[in-house]
Amino acid sequence: MSTTPPLNGQVIGQAHYATRAVLERLVAGTGATFHQVVALNATADNGSVMDRERLVLRMTSTLKIDESVALATMADLMASKLLETLPGDESRIRLTDAGRALQGRIGTATAGITERLYGGLPAEDLAAASRVLTAVTARANAELEGAQAPSA
Repeated sequence: MSTTPPLNGQVIGQAHYATRAVLERLVAGTGATFHQVVALNATADNGSVMDRERLVLRMTSTLKIDESVALATMADLMASKLLETLPGDESRIRLTDAGRALQGRIGTATAGITERLYGGLPAEDLAAASRVLTAVTARANAELEGAQAPSA
């Protein structure tokens, strides 16, 4: 008899929240918020420059937050001098040197967390989990996009 629970939302959620708690502890030590780190990472992943609208879309679609929260996060990062408007182009933002340095430190620390949490797990298991979770995410996103209020 297997002691492995069936894959369902509860198991996925427990893994998510446990991992997020480890990441939140790391992020808390930097003075940044989790949402700010997501914005910094997204900008860094895009070559350190990003269209404002694209960053808002990335944050709202991946974090499932309201646009107002994404905009407030970006404003906080700009006030903290971690992001700035691209000179001559108000529609684009970029990492400042301080933003790049912070994102780099967090990225290095996150790589260590990733190794501790995922290291030693069989590659084929990780690949299968990735395929399954990617499919579940796509289905959930499709349902959210087409979601109608339930009728009474």
